[in-house]
Amino acid sequence: MDKGLWNVLAELKEKCKVVELSHVVSPETPHWSGFPDMIDDTLYNYKEHGFYANTYTLVSQYGTHVDAPCHFVEGRRALDSIGAEELIMPLCVINIADKAAADEDYAASVEDIKAWESEHGQIPEGAFVALRTDWSKREDMDNYDAEGNKHYPAWGLDAVKFLVEERNIAAIGHETTDTDPAVIAGRDGYPSETYILDQQKFQIEVLTNLDQVPPTGALMVCGFPRVKDGSGFTARCYAVVEK
Repeated sequence: MDKGLWNVLAELKEKCKVVELSHVVSPETPHWSGFPDMIDDTLYNYKEHGFYANTYTLVSQYGTHVDAPCHFVEGRRALDSIGAEELIMPLCVINIADKAAADEDYAASVEDIKAWESEHGQIPEGAFVALRTDWSKREDMDNYDAEGNKHYPAWGLDAVKFLVEERNIAAIGHETTDTDPAVIAGRDGYPSETYILDQQKFQIEVLTNLDQVPPTGALMVCGFPRVKDGSGFTARCYAVVEK
């Protein structure tokens, strides 16, 4: 059999680095406030059983995770219908960190996307588009105010519609625990998340280290279990970036 792919891999390892985009999974992992912390129980230990194994109890959308379309829209695709060929994509990173720092309720707009494209070129079809807000660097990602309301930036609905309808992207991702800014989610539900999942696209939430990835040119690789009828699961994602 031809071993050309091995040569491609060797070249990639020589010329590229891998940037981890997922949080470590533990009871302390950032996750949506409506979900309980993960429970980690030792089932077998070295001293008594000669090997080590654990039982983990965690919600499907825990930490860095994938949302399948059926997470919000009944009848849409589940995890087991997302093909392996869909999990490697061109990666575009739209940086709104400065705007998010100035306005914690900021919603990424079509204008932000077009400004990015004016500098980096048009977003390719089938791309994974990640929204960099640097929110993953915060210890308090929910950012509650005195009245108990959350405040964090995310996607605007018009921006998500533009990416789907004008650019035919494969998926989106973001550092926050929701697709929509908290003020919009609290007022209107989850319009951007409902829309993107209704279009049979998946998304990755609670990403990290997007500041270590260039705006364009990298590859996004995602992995998660093929859970039958699964609405989501903790995910391992990374970017392949030229050195």
